[in-house]
Amino acid sequence: MSVQQYDQIGEAFEGFKSLPLMRFGEVPSFLALVGDVSGKSVLDLACGTGFYSREFKRRGAADVFGVDISVEMIAAAREIEQRDPLGVRYEVGDVAELPSLDRHFDIALGVQCLNYAEDIATMERMCRTIHRNLVPGGEFFVLAQNPDYRFDCPSLDKYGFLCEPTGEEIETGTRVRVTALLDPQPISIVSSAPRREVYEKCLRATGFSEVEWVPLTVSEAGIREFGEDFWADALTHPPLAMLRCRA
Repeated sequence: MSVQQYDQIGEAFEGFKSLPLMRFGEVPSFLALVGDVSGKSVLDLACGTGFYSREFKRRGAADVFGVDISVEMIAAAREIEQRDPLGVRYEVGDVAELPSLDRHFDIALGVQCLNYAEDIATMERMCRTIHRNLVPGGEFFVLAQNPDYRFDCPSLDKYGFLCEPTGEEIETGTRVRVTALLDPQPISIVSSAPRREVYEKCLRATGFSEVEWVPLTVSEAGIREFGEDFWADALTHPPLAMLRCRA
């Protein structure tokens, strides 16, 4: 499911980051969560077109390696790297089947990654391969659909998105369709919103500790541009959630 839908998007995926929720919510929140990466090695899992790979390389990471299951996404990431060389490496790979890499990393990123696991066993395999490729004490940062999101709350369309249940429940949680209201063509992606206890159980079962959920925030730039009232719905019913843990 996830491979085909992302192969059809390609570099258009970069447009997601221009929408208000991403630009002033997700991106600054996730960058702040990860913090200082100076001199560190970063493994970017489900890296897509490499947005966060490039961001953390620019912020001083010594080595950044991006992995994604979509051939087209990796092709787009490599094309961007060719146009603006930063020294980021990219490879096609399935996080659930990722072998031991040529080094252990200080930091792993999982932006919209674990929520593509079709069942608990697959999420555990993903977590296990990530843990195996981190240094002892290395950190893993996750951003995904909020497990507690209420689909009957006010629409997210003013923030550039729609988030709707498909009506299907899988072992990990609710299947979700997210639509980015891009111009001229909206893009929809189906993933899931695993329950909190599923994330926590899988992470702890594979050796991670200090699992901590961190709420999404809105940057000062976003408040200056749109005002506090504009963001009230997104902060009351955040569609995204983050967590951090340690190997």
